[in-house]
Amino acid sequence: MNVFDWFTTAANWQGPDGIATRLGEHIGYVLLALVIAVVIAFPLGLWVGHTGRGAVVLVGAGNAIRALPTLGLVTFLFLLFTESTTATIIGLVVLAIPPVLAGTYAGLQAAEHDVVDAAEGIGMTGWQQLWKVELPIALPLVLGGIRNAVLQLIATAAVAAYVGLGGLGRFLLDGLAILDYTEVVAGAILTALLAIAFDLVLAAVQRALVPEGVRLAAQATTGSAAAAGGVA
Repeated sequence: MNVFDWFTTAANWQGPDGIATRLGEHIGYVLLALVIAVVIAFPLGLWVGHTGRGAVVLVGAGNAIRALPTLGLVTFLFLLFTESTTATIIGLVVLAIPPVLAGTYAGLQAAEHDVVDAAEGIGMTGWQQLWKVELPIALPLVLGGIRNAVLQLIATAAVAAYVGLGGLGRFLLDGLAILDYTEVVAGAILTALLAIAFDLVLAAVQRALVPEGVRLAAQATTGSAAAAGGVA
């Protein structure tokens, strides 16, 4: 009931500390970090997946980056740059790069070699093979990597509050500071709802962008694997 009252109190929705403002700040951090991460990781994943070069380095670097604690990294960057926004965005970009990179690389690697060979056989250049054959086939895994990155960013962008910025993390940090656990729970609920909303939107975008033939092929492959597992 306390949480319900907190959400239905008009004062909690207004002003610079209101829900609407904090929600906008949180989404801003997530989108900015995601765009930068995609600009860096997507072309790199395409190159490694298409050429096969640097795959070992890519996997090793991705695992190393995943092991970095985001809060510790943001704190270190804040001490280094003494600028909260720069530290937060760099920390979130580092968090988002591995899933985007892995999804892009894995998607291209999953493309059937027979299909790629057929494209080469009809005279397609390497560039045409990548954009007209490999990337459409890889699109489900590429978008899956982006969805994964978004969910991680939404959950982790709360660290911005620890270096003096806004976002939904302010409800968690400020609530803990004054032992207002209703505010803490409300902040957690808002973060979870935001993650669900973004995932539903991205799922709809993925369904709209992935060619129907690719979706049917993926469903057929999943069904065959499940049937084989049942027989085994």
